[in-house]
Amino acid sequence: MQPVNQARLQIHFCVLLWGFTAILGKLITLPALPLVWWRMLLVAAALLLVPRVRRNLRAMPWRLIGAYAGIGVLVSLHWLTFYAAIKLSNASVGATCIALGPVFLAFIEPWLTRRKFDPRELLIGAAVVPGVVMVVGGVPVDMRIGIAVGVLSALFVALFGSLNKRMVESGDPLTVTFIELGTGAVFLTLLAPLLPHQGALFVLPSLHDALLLLVLAFGCTLLPFSLALVALRHMSAFGTQMVTNLEPVYAIVLAIVLLGEQHELDHWFYLGVVVILAAVFVHPLLHRRRRATTQPELLGTTESHNMVE
Repeated sequence: MQPVNQARLQIHFCVLLWGFTAILGKLITLPALPLVWWRMLLVAAALLLVPRVRRNLRAMPWRLIGAYAGIGVLVSLHWLTFYAAIKLSNASVGATCIALGPVFLAFIEPWLTRRKFDPRELLIGAAVVPGVVMVVGGVPVDMRIGIAVGVLSALFVALFGSLNKRMVESGDPLTVTFIELGTGAVFLTLLAPLLPHQGALFVLPSLHDALLLLVLAFGCTLLPFSLALVALRHMSAFGTQMVTNLEPVYAIVLAIVLLGEQHELDHWFYLGVVVILAAVFVHPLLHRRRRATTQPELLGTTESHNMVE
C-alpha cells in the first residue's frame, strides 16, 4: 500500500475514535476545563513512564521542546473550546463546528508550511460553509452560543494542525505527544484561576467520570493523537482535516443511538451534515486528479520511527 493511502486509512481510524470524544464529553459530568485538564494529564503521565519518551526528551534541543510546547497550548485551547461548545449545546453540534477547520486551514497552512496557496482548497473548504449554516438553522436558539465557541475551536485546530505539519519531521510522535499534552495540562493549571466558576479543577472525579476519562485519555486521545502525527508525514494538514470532517458523522450517529439527540435537532441540521459530508469526499477526488497531472509530492521522509518498538 502506498504511504499516502496508508496514512489516509490511519486518519479514518483516528476519526472513528475521535467520534467517541464528543459523546464522552457529554457523558462526563465535569465542566470543560477540568475535563480537558484530566484528559491531558492522564496521557502525559502515562507517556512519561515510557523509556523511549524519556530518552528522546533528553536528546531533544530546548528550542524544539519550546516549539512543541507552544503547539500544546493551542491543543489545550482547542479542546477547551470544543468541550465548552458541547456543554453549551450538544455533542452533535460541537462536533459539526469542527468542519469549519478547512476554511481556516486553506489560508493558514500555506502560510505556516511555506507552500503555494491552492485556491481549490479554499473552494472545497468554503463548500462546507452552507452546511454549517444549515446546521445553525437546525438547532434551538439557546444552543447557538455553543456554535460560536465551536467555531473558535475550529480556528485553534487549524492553527495547531498546520504547526504540527510544519514540525512533524523533527521529533518522535510519542515524545511530541507527551510535550504537547503535558504543556497543555500545565497551561490549563495556570489558566484556571483566571476563569470564573472553575474551582473544581483539582477535585477528584467520581468513579463514573474517572472510568470515562480513562477511555477518553487512552482510547480516544493517546492512540489517535500519535497515529495522526504519523499520518501527517504523508498528508497535508488540509487533507487530514477534510477526513477529520467525518468526525461529526460518527458523533451524530453515536449521539442518536446513545443520547437520543435526534429529538433536539430538525431536518436542516441533517441536511447541513450531508453537505459537509459531500465536501469531505470531493477533496480526495480532486487531490487524486492533481497528483495524476503533476509530479507526486516528495516529502523526503521515512516511516515514523515505528510506533511500537
